[in-house]
Amino acid sequence: MEDVDFAAWYESEHPRVLGVLCALSGELDVAREATDEAFVRAFARWGRVRKMASPGGWTYRVALNELRRSLRHRARERSTPNEPPRAVPTTDPDLWDLVRRLPERQRLAVVLRYVADLPEQAIADVMGITRSTAASTLTQARDRLGEWMQAAEDDDDENNGRENNKDEEVDRA
Repeated sequence: MEDVDFAAWYESEHPRVLGVLCALSGELDVAREATDEAFVRAFARWGRVRKMASPGGWTYRVALNELRRSLRHRARERSTPNEPPRAVPTTDPDLWDLVRRLPERQRLAVVLRYVADLPEQAIADVMGITRSTAASTLTQARDRLGEWMQAAEDDDDENNGRENNKDEEVDRA
């Protein structure tokens, strides 16, 4: 990794880090600021960062810390810290709304896996946990998301059944 040029590394890593932070926060502007700050720090320390086993992992960690700091600051400014973030435009916004409901550790693992496309070991490195803990965190997150999606589907089926019954009653009258 030592011979990797910062510009080439930046071009490949920046979109992934930005995607992760967008998915986590739901706020593009905050995600951009945190991503840019992380890459500015990486550039300033490039001589040391490029020699690390995982420069990308270090950058994710810096970006995540910056994102958390920015979101806490914004929450204090709004004085409504529990207000959910705006939805990120995606092909399935309902799924990402559910992902944002996960506990922070599960949410981070899911985003690193499915947005950044990182393998379990890289997720573990970014999160500062073991690979087996990363794997079980992903499993727990997928299980919880599956339960929520099934419950939402069951509610939709139940509501559709009620609407069909109302239509039948109107037809009979």
